[in-house]
Amino acid sequence: MEMLRRSSVFASEVMEVFDRSPTDKELVSQAKALCRDYIHSRLNRANIGWPKPDQNLSGSGGSLREVSSVLLWLGDELEYLRPSVYRNVARQLNITVASESVVSDAYLAVATEIFSTGITWGKVVSLYAVAGALAVDCVRHGHPAMVHTIVDCLGEFVSKSLVTWLKRRGGWVDITKCVVNTDPSFRSHWLVSAACTCGHFLKAVVFYLLREH
Repeated sequence: MEMLRRSSVFASEVMEVFDRSPTDKELVSQAKALCRDYIHSRLNRANIGWPKPDQNLSGSGGSLREVSSVLLWLGDELEYLRPSVYRNVARQLNITVASESVVSDAYLAVATEIFSTGITWGKVVSLYAVAGALAVDCVRHGHPAMVHTIVDCLGEFVSKSLVTWLKRRGGWVDITKCVVNTDPSFRSHWLVSAACTCGHFLKAVVFYLLREH
């Protein structure tokens, strides 16, 4: 009888954990942790030495380590589809990476444009891909401190525009459902759409920034 009672209590505790939705603060904190990990990966791939973030990729709703792996894999796929979009982003936007306000304004303008017609996981991946590419530009041009600016900007955008959408899906772990085939030859349709959208928004933002500055 005692064993049955303990099993019931354990089951109740497990269900409580899975039923609990992540808070806004947790979602933003996790978004920034994922961004640091994404940028670290892209800097290393560009042969730029960069210390690995000292963080524990775990959180409510599942391990962020798995989420990060999926995000990086999807980012690879997106960048494979449209490599020119995710290289030399600063030059495409016609901005100087020496100014924190310019980098912030440009990244937030790009983020706003990406999601101007709605939210999808493909667009979220694109948001991270732009952050990674812009971080590489900043470090290459001698402004490594801008990496923290980019991470903070992504966190700010998630807080203002994506938190409600993320909560409806139970948090960041929902992105793992997007991976239905890890064969390198597989190219998901929703990523193709995100890549095409990204090409259009970058052109639009370039024209916008040229007009405004």
